[in-house]
Amino acid sequence: MPMSVTPLQVVLEEDRHWWFATRTQAILAYLDRHLSRDGALRILDVGCGAANMTHHLRRYGHVLGVDVNPRPLVVARARGLEAYQAAADDLPFGSGDFDLVALLDTVEHVPAEDKVFEECRRVLRDPDHAAGRPGGKLLVTAPAFMWLWSQNDVINQHQRRYTAPGLADKLAQHGFKVLRISYNNFFVFPLAAALILLRRGRAEPELASPHHDEDAYQVEMEPAPPLLNAILTQIGRLEAALLRRIDLPVGTSLIAIAEKTTRGRGDAGTRRSL
Repeated sequence: MPMSVTPLQVVLEEDRHWWFATRTQAILAYLDRHLSRDGALRILDVGCGAANMTHHLRRYGHVLGVDVNPRPLVVARARGLEAYQAAADDLPFGSGDFDLVALLDTVEHVPAEDKVFEECRRVLRDPDHAAGRPGGKLLVTAPAFMWLWSQNDVINQHQRRYTAPGLADKLAQHGFKVLRISYNNFFVFPLAAALILLRRGRAEPELASPHHDEDAYQVEMEPAPPLLNAILTQIGRLEAALLRRIDLPVGTSLIAIAEKTTRGRGDAGTRRSL
């Protein structure tokens, strides 16, 4: 990417990229099954970056964001997000402050994944059985299958990839009841898997051709040709329609929504509210 391109231009390009568009549609398909769009929820976007998902999450309530990197937060704030610099494993909020925590392609970057899940659980509201009110909800997206590990993961500074059973077990260990979990990017999975396996060990560009641009503050994907981008975006919309009805058996990514229960770790201690 040319050095003259601004971080905000990078964000706008991401909004149009088929991968991000597909992820957004999958997220909305999951949230619409479990949340109402009355705007009443308190929402925390952990690893918010430049607030690509903020205007979508605002359909459900008031959104705050945190990210460990200060550079995308400049763009996030310019887009109207109330955003703070903080690590995912040490959130600067009080226990029970939020109804929904969004952990979108974030936990795979953090070495101490258990602390991330503990912190997400801590800041979510407790269930109120007497009032018939369930606990707060955690939405997670993450890359799938360690055997799909590639140079893209190295560039993106991933620590791991997940399977559906593995992520479900991890959530259960930290006091969450998994409501739904599915793979996504189902339709592109065969081609993506084949290309990654064919290119493994070769000095060739990876499928998504990511690169790190210091001025743009983050890893980004090369834009797909317009026609291909449009086709893949439409395929993503079809997949999202399926996700409103069924869970998908394979894919390059995972999406899960879980509910805080009265069991598990992560309630010890409090943080100051900002």
